[in-house]
Amino acid sequence: MAWTNHAIRWHRPRCRPVRTEAPSRKLGLPLWTRRQIFTPSNTIAAILAASHNSPLQGEKADLTVNGFVRSVRNQKRMSFAVIGDGSTIEPLQAVLTSSQAEGLSTGTGVQITGEWRPSPPGKQQSHELHATAVKILGQADSGTYPLQKKYHSPEFLRTFPHLRTRTPLNSLLLRLRSHAIARLTTFFSNRDIYQTHPPIITSSDCEGAGEAFSVTTSLSQTLSSGSPRSRQDPSELFFRSPKYLTVSSQLHLEALAQSVGQVWTLSPTFRAEKSDTPRHLSEFYMLEAELCFIDRLGGIMSLVEDMLQDLAKSLQNSTIGHEILMAKRNWETGEEDGPSISAETLRKRWQGIEEGPWPRITYSNAIELLKDAVHDKRVAFEYSPSWDDGLHAEHERFIAEDVGHGKPVFVTDYPQKIKAFYMAPSESESTNQGGPAAHDPTVACFDLLMPEICEVAGGSMREHRLPQLLTSMRAHGLVKKNEPSEAGDPDGNAVGQMPMEEEDLGNLQWYADLRKWGSVPHGGFGLGFDRLLGYLAGVRNIRDVVTFPRVYGRCDC
Repeated sequence: MAWTNHAIRWHRPRCRPVRTEAPSRKLGLPLWTRRQIFTPSNTIAAILAASHNSPLQGEKADLTVNGFVRSVRNQKRMSFAVIGDGSTIEPLQAVLTSSQAEGLSTGTGVQITGEWRPSPPGKQQSHELHATAVKILGQADSGTYPLQKKYHSPEFLRTFPHLRTRTPLNSLLLRLRSHAIARLTTFFSNRDIYQTHPPIITSSDCEGAGEAFSVTTSLSQTLSSGSPRSRQDPSELFFRSPKYLTVSSQLHLEALAQSVGQVWTLSPTFRAEKSDTPRHLSEFYMLEAELCFIDRLGGIMSLVEDMLQDLAKSLQNSTIGHEILMAKRNWETGEEDGPSISAETLRKRWQGIEEGPWPRITYSNAIELLKDAVHDKRVAFEYSPSWDDGLHAEHERFIAEDVGHGKPVFVTDYPQKIKAFYMAPSESESTNQGGPAAHDPTVACFDLLMPEICEVAGGSMREHRLPQLLTSMRAHGLVKKNEPSEAGDPDGNAVGQMPMEEEDLGNLQWYADLRKWGSVPHGGFGLGFDRLLGYLAGVRNIRDVVTFPRVYGRCDC
């Protein structure tokens, strides 16, 4: 019998007539043909939700499911197959005859048609699928398939990145990523902040850290014969000059923001940093935004706070969030980098993000806080807090716990000399008062610290004035001087004299040009998307959050 309720409707793909164009008649085809409309199959998540929400005792329903066999248990007269399709961590149990179960093993792709019946009393699942037809769609070699019905450590699963997303927990992380992207897209769209796609291949290292991957071709590598890139003939290079994989889309977003006012992107970024830790990746996703006509850092921080609070609220009220908490309660997650995070701890994380406002503390006050804590013997750090050295991970962790009390914390107004060249000066000199080095200038920037994972986002006001930007670029060694000719110049200037107009800004010339033509006050931020997902899901190692992790010394698939 057909069963229809508010949660789901069982039906077969329907077809409707579609009128063809005149050439069809010339080809001898009928004027009216039939085109099949795509109708998605019933997912296991939808089937189980319908059973939970509208349990009809004694009722039966005919349906067809597609999925993969997680396990098979054979008895004398019947067999039981656990089927999953990635739409939920809860499996569907199919009851089969011995002949129907032939050829089924863990990993096999199947299509099963049958009656959806209430389970006998005492069973864990409320309903079972009693098969009337079983079709094997993809055979799996049971002798070599690596994902069997047993515990697999995260390290073992990382050796099979092309298969590990078939496990319930890893498929759940895939759906969490999809949920977060959809929610963030809606958040920005509702505020008229436009999504853009900046380039991945760039001409400069935005952060100036020298940790960028160079872009080349196999032919260029052969021609170079191991010679330094700087010595290669430009004609041998694909782009006629060295190019890199982007470390940040910020500079390009600044250009795009001056076109439509407010922009954002979620793009892959790359760092050639030789760090083999649970917190680092060589390829990861950054959520970045730039906003024009804003002259206060507080507005940028408020946007970040609203964005993450909206995401945390949606997670608490979603099926994804419920399943994450259920997985934490019922499964051994195999945490390798510390004790497993409980469902209650994870729920408090989400609540800490949702509750506002978040504390804001200046860098000067943060340094004083750390020094006072050491003086009072409340904590012992491996690295002594110092104004000139920035905040280490242990410092950030203490600030997040001592100041935030479960909430994220903004640390603002860092020393200018330890930050990037494009950051604008702090709004007021008062931000330095009482600090360990009150005479040192600071910049209008922030780092967002979260309990346990420390920094997850950073932002700043951008220097929109050309003279000040050039001064900062000179201080950071980003401006070169053109070499004078040996014979002097036609105007009679002595050899070695360098007019300011002859300074070479190199690959940042276009960025400086933005300040010449209508530059306005603006600012933005960047957020480590994969690190955020790990925090929301309670996964300590960032390599288990991404599908195909690229890290120092390892790039599988």
